[in-house]
Amino acid sequence: MIDSEDFARDSRQLDNRSFGYKAVKRVFDLLVSTLVIVIGAGPGLLLTFFIWRSTGGSPIYSQTRVGLYGKRFRIYKFRTMVADSDNIEKYFTPEQLEVWKRERKVDHDPRITRLGRFLRATSVDELPNFINVFLGQMSTVGPRAIAVDELQWFGGYAPELVSVTPGITGWWQVTDRNEAMYDTGARQERELHYVRNASIWMDCMIIVRTAKTIVRCTGR
Repeated sequence: MIDSEDFARDSRQLDNRSFGYKAVKRVFDLLVSTLVIVIGAGPGLLLTFFIWRSTGGSPIYSQTRVGLYGKRFRIYKFRTMVADSDNIEKYFTPEQLEVWKRERKVDHDPRITRLGRFLRATSVDELPNFINVFLGQMSTVGPRAIAVDELQWFGGYAPELVSVTPGITGWWQVTDRNEAMYDTGARQERELHYVRNASIWMDCMIIVRTAKTIVRCTGR
């Protein structure tokens, strides 16, 4: 479905953002991503060493996600889990495994390292996302960049979800991210709410709320 021309065409037709909004947002994304990459290059290199020591794996973790109009891309993050984290059967209980298959996250994930918990709480693990922002694959604000198999939860609304560029932070993250789940439909509602109401004002509000979350270290 996602790789079909019909899916991409339908998604483009659902993109109701104005040219002015997209232009302003792209300029902002370029400025912010360039600033973060330049300033964070030195500390980031030092951090990769500590991540390698604590996880035993590559300091940078990448995974395929769904981008604008359904185009796939590789997302980059600082590794926060053990090197063999993809072997979920090794670490999860049957109950956790069931939750993971449905939500792609579990509470008290045993694969996360001590350093990884700090990186997640402060959202530092997502700083490499700004490489994706610089490349135009992501935006500072937008729906969460999800894996291909997560699109099934959006059903016929999947083309609408990817009619805007995915973001590092978004409406789902700054509302009740840790409670809004796929199986209740709450997460879909949060993501689609942003898609349908995206504006400069809403983006600014989300950025302010994200900053408060980072200061309080409530990310997960």
